[in-house]
Parts: sequence; structure tokens; C-alpha cells
Amino acid sequence: MPEWPEMEHYRTQLSPLISGQKVTGIVVNRPATINEPVDVFTTALIGRSILFVERRGKHLLFHLDDGNRLHLHLMLGGWLAYGEHGPKKDSHFQVILTFGDGFSLYFGGLRLGYLHRISAKVVIEQMKELGPDPFDSRLTLEAFHNRMAGKRGRLKTTLTDQRFLAGIGNCYSDEICFDARVHPAFAVNKLDPSVSERIYRSMHKVLQEAKEAGGYMDHPLTPEDTVTGGYNNQCRVYDRQGEPCYDCGNEIKFETLAGRKMFFCPNCQKDS
Repeated sequence: MPEWPEMEHYRTQLSPLISGQKVTGIVVNRPATINEPVDVFTTALIGRSILFVERRGKHLLFHLDDGNRLHLHLMLGGWLAYGEHGPKKDSHFQVILTFGDGFSLYFGGLRLGYLHRISAKVVIEQMKELGPDPFDSRLTLEAFHNRMAGKRGRLKTTLTDQRFLAGIGNCYSDEICFDARVHPAFAVNKLDPSVSERIYRSMHKVLQEAKEAGGYMDHPLTPEDTVTGGYNNQCRVYDRQGEPCYDCGNEIKFETLAGRKMFFCPNCQKDS
């Protein structure tokens, strides 16, 4: 599932391409992907301009010039493409938005994800339970300590709790734990402040590096895009079960924790 780096990478790529562009055509191949009848959705969007693209956690919000938003959540398997032509047949995409310049934004893999047209008021209601963004200026080290102090449970499930932090999922929680040299199953209420600080620093480091590398998804946004998916080969532990740790050579292990995949190096990530 796309996480903070992937969605921020999408936002920064899309913003200069579609901001100010007017929607001139719409194809909906899967009505269940949207939240209203196709004719209502289409009529409401034709002629509308996208002012800018915002990200909140794993969500993208396309701000429309009538004050409404298009709320995109890719969920598991979702991806985007942009260009004069899609990388697959149009029928393979759940929704296609075409703009005045003749280019289109293709929404693929939205079997679990969705693209909803909602009001600004509904956005506030839907997003009110989200925790702070990892790079929110208000999430200082002290604020992070305080939030961690109020949590119970394991580190991985805490980092992936969208009410605690918005944007981190299975992949980057494991990568952050490895960078901080903490076992992902360690009890949060037993973390020393020095270890909590390592996690905070590693969170910023890993997410920023992953974003700059294009995240781990391997679907290029445009035909010229050579960046998207660049982090896939840079993961230190995620999805590397049985492979040697790059740092110590020990075998990367895989377990499940509360139904979530968990990859770690048992030598580098001993209980803190």
C-alpha cells in the first residue's frame, strides 16, 4: 500500500502538471470507485479546474475551484499514471480524468481504493481522526516523546496507527525500526527517551530518503518518469526475508504482528 513517500512523491510530481488545469473529460469504468452516480459525478466535474494537490497522510486531496475536493485513497494495489495515453488499455483504469491540454490522469488498481467528490466540511470530518504528519512542525521531539508516552502496545503497531501518525505503513515502519536499531515488536511503554529519539530521527531520515528516491512502488507516473520506484532496491529489511542483512550478514527474518508483516534483522535489532 502506498505510504507517506509514495503519496508525497505523487503530490510533488502531479502539482505542476495539473494545477490550474480544467477537467474536460471523464471516464468511469468502475462506478463503485466513486461516491455518487456517474452522471452526477461527471456533470459536477466537467469544466471544473484543479487548484492544487494536497496530501494528508496516505490521502491525496485535489482542490477544485468550486470549493469541493476529490479525495483519493489508493489503498492496496492502487496507482496513478499521467500522459497523453495510458500505459494500459483505458478499460484497465477505474477512472480517467482528461484535462484541457489533452493529457489525462489515470487511476488504476482501485479495487479497494476510491476517488470521492466531497465538500471541504466532509474532508474535515473524515480527516479528524488522523494523527499528525511525520514532518508537521508541531511534532517536535518533545511532542513525539509525549505521544509515545501515552501509548501501549508494540512499536510497529504504534507507528502504523494512523491516529498516532498519518502516513506510515508496513514498509516504512520496518525500515524506520531497522535504521533506529530497535526491534519492531518492542513494547512502546518500555522505550528509553534516547531510543525514542533515535526512532524520531530515523523516521525523518527514512521517509525523506524514500521520497527522494521515488518510493518503492514500481508504476512510473509518466513515460519520462525514471524516479518512481527507486527506493524498492534500497529497502534494508522490508520484503527481504531470508536474505543477508546489508550491515551484519545475518538472515533477515519475517514474522507477523497483529496481522501485519514484520521484517527485521535479529542481530542488528535486539531489544533496546
